[in-house]
Amino acid sequence: MTEFDPQHSRGAGNVPGYAGAIAMVAASTLLGLWIAPRWGTAPVDMIYLPSILAAAVLWGLGPALLAGLAAALAYNFFFTEPVHTLRIDRGADVVTVAVLLIVALVTSKLAAGIREQARIAAAHAARNATIAGFAGRLLSSATQAEIAETACSEFHQLFDCNATLVVGLPHPKTLAVVPAGNRLTPSDLAAAALTLECGDRSGRGTARIQPAEWQFSPVRSEAGVIAALGVARDDGTSPLSEEQLPLLGSLLDQLALALERERLAEETRNFAETRKRDLLRTALLASIGQEVRPRLETIGAAARELRRSSAGESEMVSTIGSEALKIDRYVANLVELGPEGDQRPVEAGGVSIDLFNRTVSRDGSPVHLTPKEFAVLAELTKHRGRLLTHGQLLKAVWGPAQEKQIDYLRVAIRSLRQKLETAPSHPALIVNEPGVGYRLVAG
Repeated sequence: MTEFDPQHSRGAGNVPGYAGAIAMVAASTLLGLWIAPRWGTAPVDMIYLPSILAAAVLWGLGPALLAGLAAALAYNFFFTEPVHTLRIDRGADVVTVAVLLIVALVTSKLAAGIREQARIAAAHAARNATIAGFAGRLLSSATQAEIAETACSEFHQLFDCNATLVVGLPHPKTLAVVPAGNRLTPSDLAAAALTLECGDRSGRGTARIQPAEWQFSPVRSEAGVIAALGVARDDGTSPLSEEQLPLLGSLLDQLALALERERLAEETRNFAETRKRDLLRTALLASIGQEVRPRLETIGAAARELRRSSAGESEMVSTIGSEALKIDRYVANLVELGPEGDQRPVEAGGVSIDLFNRTVSRDGSPVHLTPKEFAVLAELTKHRGRLLTHGQLLKAVWGPAQEKQIDYLRVAIRSLRQKLETAPSHPALIVNEPGVGYRLVAG
């Protein structure tokens, strides 16, 4: 769709519009000359109105005014007494000419307003389509490096400039650059670091003047500035115009969402790996407790028997018994880190949580929890101090099929706060990260 340019429509360069306006007025005049001898000149002035309206709708203000002026002159010359002159003797004819000019002005203004609204709507639709397409392509990227490469390629195509994505403080690191082969100078990296630290645009063409070839814009999330997008042109001119900044801001928001999504996915993967290692460690420690300690007790008992019967060298027997006792203590300490360690109640904010006996008390008084409430609290307690996402909690308590039923989790958390928090409206025990998940404050 070709966008309407009101400046162009009003400019002197709109030759086809002016020519078309004159042609339509000429056609209206010929039609009036055919009508006048038959029915008189009274209906002739109405013949010019369609020409003026059409010129306003098709070509804008300038051609419409020309059509109105030409219609007024033609009507005056051919149809008002005295004919074939531009003199007007009757007041009614003066009014007719004035009306033709006013109609030309009003209709052209209305048509121009309609065209401008259509242009704005088309621009918004194109912008929304661009943002949606950009977000869709980011969704297909799984890792941070892939997201950065996709984003830089998109910015390169949309704005016809070089693009790079930089992360990390105090030493910024380039994640991707398009076209490949571009390098950031120390001045460019300093500008990127300034954007990452302060959250302001910096570099070429910005208020924060830096001796840099690139212009950097912050990529923000709820946690703060997580990256800096750099754009530059080979000819050294400013890479972005003021009109492009709103679109850039919307695209940067989509990029921030993609980077945050990848970060949360990475945390989930790390959580799963940690959980696997914890399970393996628990199994190994349980095996130590079940397999090694009985044998150590047997060795210790044999050493004590030898000492009582004096059947062996007392020094050797004492050494065996002493070393067996030391090893038994080491094993006992290790086992405390395993399943037996979960038997000790967790104390947090005046609340005692005993996972082994499945009991909860607040200030010494028992608290009754439903099975789901206890399961949510137990999951938070096992990982106290760590943020658990909505999906992790729902999967652990309700199962994989309910990972998106966030309302289930909110109801359980609300009930837990009512039963455990001193001030439920200002929770200090179970705190939430908006839009992410919950954590149990470590005691």
